[in-house]
Amino acid sequence: MAVEAVIWDFGGVFTTSPFEAFNRYEAARGLPRDLIRQINAADPDANAWALFERSEIDAAGFDDRFLAESTARGWPTPGREILPLLSGAVRPRMVAALKACKTRFKVGCITNNMVSHHSPGEAAWGAGGAGAILPLFDAVIESSKAGVRKPDPEIYRMMCRLLGVEPAACVYLDDLGINCKPAARLGMRAIKVVDVDQTLAELAQATGLTFEEQPA
Repeated sequence: MAVEAVIWDFGGVFTTSPFEAFNRYEAARGLPRDLIRQINAADPDANAWALFERSEIDAAGFDDRFLAESTARGWPTPGREILPLLSGAVRPRMVAALKACKTRFKVGCITNNMVSHHSPGEAAWGAGGAGAILPLFDAVIESSKAGVRKPDPEIYRMMCRLLGVEPAACVYLDDLGINCKPAARLGMRAIKVVDVDQTLAELAQATGLTFEEQPA
């Protein structure tokens, strides 16, 4: 089936990955590398991260629950110190690719985020970042508003309904493999975002578009 839509994650795709900030935090505080990612991956449907992204707890609840989860691993870490780490710098070449895709295809954004000013890509969430990027999309689904989060297949189906397309006619981009898998199972062409060059090469192959080199 021909491509009709390109669907994007936000944080870690249009902005630099928060995992880099997690590792810097861990190093500065003498924590095991990737501790935060491991906590967030444990019990992924019911942990503090999942509950917050579905708006089932507030920032104070996240602070308490994350502290409990990290303490159980032997490394007490307040959740309130983790939220600011979600900030990321905008990747101009990815924004340019979005604009190029928009000239040919429908474009949507599915983001797992939180009801907090510490949303994924916070640094990009102002007038010069997401304030400029989000209006480019034909549809945006935020987990904190929808009450469902990736990798639940329903959130991908919701986007397809909003765009009026079949999954098989979609390309999906995300920096997390766990979020790419359900998209692929639904029939989408899933691209795991590892770095900008790799992503744009795969997106060009999937869409037939050519993406010009842009300054970093």
